[in-house]
Amino acid sequence: MINARRFLLRALLAACPAAAQTPAEHLARGDSLAHQLLPGAALAQYQTAIAGDGASYAARWKAAGAAVDVAKQLTDQQRPRRDSLYLAAQGYAEAAIALDSLGADGHFMLAQALGRLALTKGGKERVRYGRRIYDEAARSLALNPDHDGAHHVLGAWHAEVKRLSGLTRTIARLFLGGGFLGRAHWDSATAHLERAIELRPGYVFHRLELAQVYLDRDRRADAREQLERVLSLPVTDVQDPVYKEEAADLLANLRA
Repeated sequence: MINARRFLLRALLAACPAAAQTPAEHLARGDSLAHQLLPGAALAQYQTAIAGDGASYAARWKAAGAAVDVAKQLTDQQRPRRDSLYLAAQGYAEAAIALDSLGADGHFMLAQALGRLALTKGGKERVRYGRRIYDEAARSLALNPDHDGAHHVLGAWHAEVKRLSGLTRTIARLFLGGGFLGRAHWDSATAHLERAIELRPGYVFHRLELAQVYLDRDRRADAREQLERVLSLPVTDVQDPVYKEEAADLLANLRA
């Protein structure tokens, strides 16, 4: 009789559907998938967490990051999907900020999404994004001075503005309200990226961006050192194989 009851209990348990995961469990699963460099699967988990918890700040800014990680792998031939993902990342980040305006990660993710989107545009359109990218990254740093990602965004902002043609900057100042672009300096680009590396020395993209700034400033030996370090670092980002190829090409040109 006891064995029969055990058999019946097991049969009933097998027939019942597994308990639904909680939003917190979906969030944790998304974190695990993101760590495994599977941003598409991570994004799906974060989206499910958002659907189950309308007040989850973490799910929203992490969804923004996952959307960016999916989008940045796409080519120009996949531009519609790529840009739609950057816009989705922008929306998730803005929703996160609406829930918690004092969270540094929400502002960083918004700056990152806008920065990636701006890089797909022409010079004039980049200017239109410029002020908001700067403001969001600066806000993130004000909330967390040791946010390596925010330092990277600000360093890249200074570098990208300095790379704009003189004509584009003049048009921006006269017609697009781009007078704030005058605050861009190579020293600031260098300082922010060097600080990002101090905070996260094993992150490939920090070092590649700094190497490119060093090349802009004709600091070839310093650029070579960063590029060599890039090639020695482990892969921790979905784009690291591409970044390493770019670093290898730059290094070969320097050695030539």
